Amino acid sequence: MKRLFSQPPRIDAGLFFLRLTGCLLLLHVHGLPKVFHFSEELTRIEDPFGLGPYMSLLPAIFAEVICPIFILIGVFTRLACLPIIGVLLVAMVFVHPGWSIAEGQFGWLLLIIFTTLAITGPGQWRLGASRQSEVRHGAG
Repeated sequence: MKRLFSQPPRIDAGLFFLRLTGCLLLLHVHGLPKVFHFSEELTRIEDPFGLGPYMSLLPAIFAEVICPIFILIGVFTRLACLPIIGVLLVAMVFVHPGWSIAEGQFGWLLLIIFTTLAITGPGQWRLGASRQSEVRHGAG
């Protein structure tokens, strides 16, 4: 039977590398420090919409800790990218609107990584992927 829409292994490897590196960077630089230093973060977090520090910090922790774990294992990848994209857009557009591209390059690069993953999905190198999951059409 002829397979359609299957990806070469190097594309799956590339998507896995993008998921792994993007998530580890987000966790290490932003997510885990917010968890480990929660009380201190409550005093420092920006509150662009006037919701209070808890309502600003909790969505950031969800987007920067919980969502990357789902993306790392390749489960609900596209859906898990959306809170990350939202938090990054809030940070870049509302919290730091005066930043130059050079000052905000890490945020913009993370936005590129997670938007790409939202568009492409996780690839085949993920938890629960079967070898026979390619879409098949016709009687090949």
